[in-house]
Amino acid sequence: MNIFKAMVPDIVYKDVKSIPFDVLKAEGKTTLLLDFDNTLGPDHATAPIDYSFECIEIVKDLGFEMCLVSNAKSGRSAGIAKALDIPCVTYAHKPRPDGINRALKLLGSTKEEAVMIGDQVFTDVIAGKLGGVYTIMVERFGKKEIWYVMLKRPLEKIVRFFAKY
Repeated sequence: MNIFKAMVPDIVYKDVKSIPFDVLKAEGKTTLLLDFDNTLGPDHATAPIDYSFECIEIVKDLGFEMCLVSNAKSGRSAGIAKALDIPCVTYAHKPRPDGINRALKLLGSTKEEAVMIGDQVFTDVIAGKLGGVYTIMVERFGKKEIWYVMLKRPLEKIVRFFAKY
């Protein structure tokens, strides 16, 4: 796959709650692969917040299978996933598709059924694209981010400008 094409999500939404999950379900999507940091909650949070639980409840009610796919250390991301009552793939190594593949295997899902949802071009979107799943990018949950993510944001702006999203 062309690396520039791998940086372009299938669609972008303001936040997770803005995603038309009923439409995804009607299109045959049954599995959600979810980033946490700045997607379902604040960056580097150690526990889910009300927003995180609300998002998970919306998709659970629609019957989606879910898995947290996180580059975070296993203790933090596993604790968040446990609190949300969903499985987790830690050390996902995004942008490589390893975590996507492990999550699909864990859930017994296919690439055609899956959607990767995250806030970063250079991790979530590329991993989803390279993993062959539908990709949804959401705008970051909050402004606070760890330094190495902040360094990537200006480069994301350039990619988004040229790709027009």
